[in-house]
Amino acid sequence: MEPVLVTGAAGGRQGSTGRHLTAQLLGRGIPVRALVHTDDERAVVLRALGANVLVGDLRDIAFTRAAMDGVRAAYFTYPVIDGLLDAAGAFAVCAREARIERVVAVSQLAAGPQALTPRMRQHWVAEQLLDWAEVGAIHLRAAVFYENLARIADTGDPATLTLPMGAAHTELPLVAASDVARVAAGLLGDLDSKSEPVLLLTGDVQSIGAAAHTLGRTYRDTDPETWRRWALDVYGSPHAAEHLTKLWEIFRLLGEGTGLYQVTPAIQQYGGHPPITLADFATHRPGH
Repeated sequence: MEPVLVTGAAGGRQGSTGRHLTAQLLGRGIPVRALVHTDDERAVVLRALGANVLVGDLRDIAFTRAAMDGVRAAYFTYPVIDGLLDAAGAFAVCAREARIERVVAVSQLAAGPQALTPRMRQHWVAEQLLDWAEVGAIHLRAAVFYENLARIADTGDPATLTLPMGAAHTELPLVAASDVARVAAGLLGDLDSKSEPVLLLTGDVQSIGAAAHTLGRTYRDTDPETWRRWALDVYGSPHAAEHLTKLWEIFRLLGEGTGLYQVTPAIQQYGGHPPITLADFATHRPGH
Protein backbone atom coordinates (compact mmCIF):
# COMPACT_ATOMS: atom_id res chain seq x y z
CA MET A 1 0.00 0.00 0.00
CA GLU A 2 1.35 3.42 -0.96
CA PRO A 3 1.87 5.83 1.93
CA VAL A 4 -0.11 9.03 2.36
CA LEU A 5 2.12 12.09 2.53
CA VAL A 6 1.23 14.31 5.51
CA THR A 7 2.75 17.76 5.91
CA GLY A 8 2.75 19.57 9.25
CA ALA A 9 2.86 16.17 10.94
CA ALA A 10 4.70 17.38 14.04
CA GLY A 11 1.92 19.80 14.92
CA GLY A 12 2.11 23.02 16.87
CA ARG A 13 -0.23 25.04 19.05
CA GLN A 14 -2.55 26.31 16.32
CA GLY A 15 -4.54 23.15 15.64
CA SER A 16 -2.04 20.41 14.75
CA THR A 17 -4.26 18.81 12.12
CA GLY A 18 -1.27 17.05 10.56
CA ARG A 19 -0.41 15.34 13.84
CA HIS A 20 -4.02 14.24 14.35
CA LEU A 21 -4.24 13.00 10.76
CA THR A 22 -1.03 10.99 11.04
CA ALA A 23 -2.34 9.14 14.10
CA GLN A 24 -5.77 8.59 12.52
CA LEU A 25 -4.38 7.17 9.26
CA LEU A 26 -1.94 4.89 11.08
CA GLY A 27 -4.85 3.74 13.25
CA ARG A 28 -6.61 2.65 10.06
CA GLY A 29 -3.56 0.68 8.96
CA ILE A 30 -2.63 3.22 6.28
CA PRO A 31 1.12 3.95 6.06
CA VAL A 32 2.14 7.60 6.50
CA ARG A 33 5.13 9.53 5.22
CA ALA A 34 5.23 12.34 7.78
CA LEU A 35 6.95 15.61 6.90
CA VAL A 36 8.33 17.71 9.74
CA HIS A 37 10.43 20.85 9.78
CA THR A 38 12.44 20.00 12.90
CA ASP A 39 13.65 16.64 14.19
CA ASP A 40 12.62 17.04 17.82
CA GLU A 41 10.63 15.08 20.42
CA ARG A 42 7.48 15.39 18.32
CA ALA A 43 9.22 13.52 15.50
CA VAL A 44 10.25 10.83 17.99
CA VAL A 45 6.57 10.32 18.88
CA LEU A 46 5.62 10.06 15.20
CA ARG A 47 8.26 7.38 14.64
CA ALA A 48 6.99 5.50 17.69
CA LEU A 49 3.51 5.53 16.15
CA GLY A 50 4.94 3.94 13.00
CA ALA A 51 5.25 6.91 10.64
CA ASN A 52 8.12 7.27 8.18
CA VAL A 53 9.42 10.71 9.18
CA LEU A 54 11.18 13.02 6.72
CA VAL A 55 12.77 16.25 7.94
CA GLY A 56 12.94 19.25 5.64
CA ASP A 57 11.38 22.45 4.33
CA LEU A 58 8.29 22.31 2.10
CA ARG A 59 9.55 25.38 0.25
CA ASP A 60 12.56 23.37 -0.93
CA ILE A 61 11.67 21.90 -4.33
CA ALA A 62 14.28 19.15 -4.08
CA PHE A 63 13.04 17.99 -0.67
CA THR A 64 9.36 18.12 -1.60
CA ARG A 65 9.93 16.35 -4.92
CA ALA A 66 11.75 13.49 -3.18
CA ALA A 67 9.08 13.29 -0.49
CA MET A 68 6.38 12.67 -3.11
CA ASP A 69 8.10 9.73 -4.75
CA GLY A 70 5.75 6.75 -4.72
CA VAL A 71 2.81 8.69 -3.23
CA ARG A 72 -0.76 8.80 -4.59
CA ALA A 73 -2.37 11.04 -1.98
CA ALA A 74 -1.15 13.94 0.14
CA TYR A 75 -2.22 16.42 2.81
CA PHE A 76 -1.15 20.06 2.73
CA THR A 77 -1.16 22.42 5.66
CA TYR A 78 1.10 25.28 6.69
CA PRO A 79 1.41 27.16 9.99
CA VAL A 80 0.28 30.77 10.42
CA ILE A 81 3.67 32.24 9.59
CA ASP A 82 5.25 33.70 6.46
CA GLY A 83 5.84 31.29 3.59
CA LEU A 84 2.42 29.83 2.78
CA LEU A 85 2.50 30.71 -0.92
CA ASP A 86 6.12 29.62 -1.35
CA ALA A 87 5.24 26.25 0.19
CA ALA A 88 1.98 25.90 -1.77
CA GLY A 89 3.73 26.72 -5.04
CA ALA A 90 6.47 24.15 -4.51
CA PHE A 91 3.94 21.58 -3.31
CA ALA A 92 1.66 22.12 -6.32
CA VAL A 93 4.50 21.80 -8.84
CA CYS A 94 5.87 18.64 -7.22
CA ALA A 95 2.43 17.07 -6.85
CA ARG A 96 1.70 17.68 -10.52
CA GLU A 97 5.03 16.15 -11.53
CA ALA A 98 4.40 13.13 -9.29
CA ARG A 99 0.87 12.70 -10.69
CA ILE A 100 -0.68 12.78 -7.26
CA GLU A 101 -4.31 11.67 -7.48
CA ARG A 102 -5.70 13.54 -4.46
CA VAL A 103 -4.51 16.44 -2.31
CA VAL A 104 -6.51 17.49 0.73
CA ALA A 105 -5.52 20.98 1.83
CA VAL A 106 -6.44 23.10 4.84
CA SER A 107 -7.83 26.53 4.03
CA GLN A 108 -9.92 29.09 5.91
CA LEU A 109 -13.67 29.52 6.09
CA ALA A 110 -13.78 32.91 4.35
CA ALA A 111 -10.85 32.46 1.93
CA GLY A 112 -11.29 34.55 -1.20
CA PRO A 113 -9.67 37.20 -3.38
CA GLN A 114 -11.44 40.00 -1.48
CA ALA A 115 -11.12 38.44 1.98
CA LEU A 116 -10.44 40.90 4.77
CA THR A 117 -7.18 39.42 6.05
CA PRO A 118 -3.99 38.87 4.00
CA ARG A 119 -3.79 35.26 5.22
CA MET A 120 -7.28 34.49 3.89
CA ARG A 121 -6.34 35.96 0.52
CA GLN A 122 -3.16 33.87 0.50
CA HIS A 123 -5.19 30.75 1.23
CA TRP A 124 -7.37 31.50 -1.78
CA VAL A 125 -4.27 31.84 -3.98
CA ALA A 126 -2.95 28.55 -2.59
CA GLU A 127 -6.26 26.93 -3.55
CA GLN A 128 -5.84 28.22 -7.12
CA LEU A 129 -2.30 26.84 -7.32
CA LEU A 130 -3.42 23.38 -6.27
CA ASP A 131 -6.40 23.48 -8.64
CA TRP A 132 -4.05 24.46 -11.48
CA ALA A 133 -1.88 21.45 -10.70
CA GLU A 134 -4.81 19.10 -11.44
CA VAL A 135 -4.09 16.84 -8.47
CA GLY A 136 -7.67 16.26 -7.32
CA ALA A 137 -7.46 19.02 -4.74
CA ILE A 138 -10.10 19.22 -2.03
CA HIS A 139 -9.96 22.36 0.11
CA LEU A 140 -11.09 22.18 3.72
CA ARG A 141 -12.22 25.68 4.62
CA ALA A 142 -12.08 25.46 8.37
CA ALA A 143 -13.57 27.73 11.02
CA VAL A 144 -11.57 28.99 14.03
CA PHE A 145 -9.86 26.11 15.78
CA TYR A 146 -10.86 25.42 19.37
CA GLU A 147 -7.14 25.01 20.05
CA ASN A 148 -6.39 28.56 18.95
CA LEU A 149 -9.09 30.00 21.20
CA ALA A 150 -7.91 27.82 24.10
CA ARG A 151 -4.32 28.96 23.64
CA ILE A 152 -5.40 32.59 23.99
CA ALA A 153 -7.50 31.71 27.04
CA ASP A 154 -4.57 29.91 28.66
CA THR A 155 -2.15 32.80 28.15
CA GLY A 156 -2.19 35.76 30.52
CA ASP A 157 -4.98 36.38 33.00
CA PRO A 158 -6.35 32.95 34.00
CA ALA A 159 -9.83 34.35 34.65
CA THR A 160 -10.48 36.08 31.32
CA LEU A 161 -10.51 35.54 27.57
CA THR A 162 -9.47 38.88 26.10
CA LEU A 163 -10.19 39.53 22.42
CA PRO A 164 -11.07 42.59 20.29
CA MET A 165 -14.49 41.21 19.33
CA GLY A 166 -16.83 43.82 20.75
CA ALA A 167 -19.93 42.73 22.64
CA ALA A 168 -20.11 39.32 24.32
CA HIS A 169 -22.89 38.22 21.96
CA THR A 170 -20.65 38.43 18.86
CA GLU A 171 -20.94 35.12 16.96
CA LEU A 172 -17.96 32.88 16.30
CA PRO A 173 -17.74 29.75 14.06
CA LEU A 174 -15.51 27.08 15.59
CA VAL A 175 -14.13 23.61 14.84
CA ALA A 176 -11.92 20.96 16.44
CA ALA A 177 -8.61 20.27 14.71
CA SER A 178 -9.26 16.55 15.17
CA ASP A 179 -12.53 16.89 13.22
CA VAL A 180 -10.73 18.60 10.34
CA ALA A 181 -8.22 15.74 10.42
CA ARG A 182 -11.02 13.13 10.45
CA VAL A 183 -12.51 14.63 7.30
CA ALA A 184 -9.08 14.52 5.68
CA ALA A 185 -8.58 10.92 6.82
CA GLY A 186 -11.89 9.92 5.27
CA LEU A 187 -10.96 11.51 1.96
CA LEU A 188 -7.34 10.31 1.88
CA GLY A 189 -8.14 6.81 3.13
CA ASP A 190 -10.57 6.19 0.28
CA LEU A 191 -9.49 7.77 -2.99
CA ASP A 192 -12.66 6.54 -4.68
CA SER A 193 -14.83 8.67 -2.39
CA LYS A 194 -16.52 11.62 -4.07
CA SER A 195 -16.44 15.18 -2.76
CA GLU A 196 -17.02 18.74 -3.78
CA PRO A 197 -13.72 20.61 -4.33
CA VAL A 198 -14.46 22.93 -1.38
CA LEU A 199 -15.82 21.72 1.97
CA LEU A 200 -16.84 24.12 4.73
CA LEU A 201 -16.01 22.80 8.19
CA THR A 202 -17.76 24.31 11.22
CA GLY A 203 -18.40 22.14 14.26
CA ASP A 204 -19.97 24.65 16.66
CA VAL A 205 -21.28 28.21 16.62
CA GLN A 206 -21.22 30.22 19.85
CA SER A 207 -21.15 33.79 21.01
CA ILE A 208 -17.71 34.80 22.22
CA GLY A 209 -19.15 35.28 25.71
CA ALA A 210 -20.53 31.73 25.77
CA ALA A 211 -17.31 30.33 24.31
CA ALA A 212 -15.28 32.04 27.03
CA HIS A 213 -17.59 30.60 29.68
CA THR A 214 -17.23 27.12 28.17
CA LEU A 215 -13.45 27.46 28.50
CA GLY A 216 -13.84 28.54 32.14
CA ARG A 217 -13.19 32.22 31.47
CA THR A 218 -15.03 35.54 31.39
CA TYR A 219 -14.92 37.38 28.08
CA ARG A 220 -13.30 40.82 28.06
CA ASP A 221 -13.23 43.14 25.05
CA THR A 222 -10.13 45.16 24.16
CA ASP A 223 -9.07 47.44 21.34
CA PRO A 224 -7.43 45.82 18.27
CA GLU A 225 -4.05 47.56 18.55
CA THR A 226 -3.60 46.58 22.18
CA TRP A 227 -4.43 42.98 21.30
CA ARG A 228 -2.11 43.00 18.28
CA ARG A 229 0.84 44.03 20.45
CA TRP A 230 -0.04 41.29 22.93
CA ALA A 231 -0.31 38.71 20.15
CA LEU A 232 3.02 39.75 18.66
CA ASP A 233 4.66 39.03 22.00
CA VAL A 234 2.85 35.71 22.49
CA TYR A 235 3.11 34.30 18.97
CA GLY A 236 6.43 35.89 18.04
CA SER A 237 5.19 36.33 14.47
CA PRO A 238 4.00 39.60 12.89
CA HIS A 239 2.17 37.48 10.31
CA ALA A 240 0.14 35.63 12.96
CA ALA A 241 -0.50 38.76 15.03
CA GLU A 242 -1.78 40.74 12.03
CA HIS A 243 -3.95 37.91 10.73
CA LEU A 244 -5.59 37.13 14.05
CA THR A 245 -6.19 40.78 14.93
CA LYS A 246 -7.97 41.37 11.63
CA LEU A 247 -9.86 38.09 11.96
CA TRP A 248 -11.37 39.09 15.32
CA GLU A 249 -12.27 42.49 13.86
CA ILE A 250 -14.28 40.79 11.11
CA PHE A 251 -16.40 38.96 13.68
CA ARG A 252 -16.72 42.18 15.67
CA LEU A 253 -18.13 43.97 12.62
CA LEU A 254 -20.55 41.14 11.81
CA GLY A 255 -21.88 41.04 15.38
CA GLU A 256 -24.58 38.60 16.54
CA GLY A 257 -27.40 36.64 15.00
CA THR A 258 -26.34 37.00 11.37
CA GLY A 259 -27.18 33.38 10.53
CA LEU A 260 -23.99 33.36 8.49
CA TYR A 261 -22.46 30.44 10.39
CA GLN A 262 -23.93 26.95 10.73
CA VAL A 263 -22.63 23.57 11.77
CA THR A 264 -21.74 21.89 8.48
CA PRO A 265 -22.65 18.31 7.46
CA ALA A 266 -19.26 17.47 5.91
CA ILE A 267 -17.72 16.57 9.28
CA GLN A 268 -20.18 13.74 9.87
CA GLN A 269 -20.35 12.79 6.20
CA TYR A 270 -16.61 12.31 5.70
CA GLY A 271 -15.38 12.06 9.29
CA GLY A 272 -17.83 9.41 10.40
CA HIS A 273 -19.55 11.00 13.41
CA PRO A 274 -21.03 14.33 14.52
CA PRO A 275 -18.60 17.16 15.20
CA ILE A 276 -16.99 17.65 18.58
CA THR A 277 -18.55 20.60 20.39
CA LEU A 278 -16.53 23.24 22.20
CA ALA A 279 -17.92 21.83 25.47
CA ASP A 280 -16.63 18.36 24.54
CA PHE A 281 -13.24 19.81 23.73
CA ALA A 282 -13.08 21.82 26.96
CA THR A 283 -13.97 18.78 29.05
CA HIS A 284 -11.39 16.48 27.53
CA ARG A 285 -8.41 18.70 26.80
CA PRO A 286 -5.27 17.89 28.82
CA GLY A 287 -5.10 19.53 32.24
CA HIS A 288 -8.82 20.38 32.37
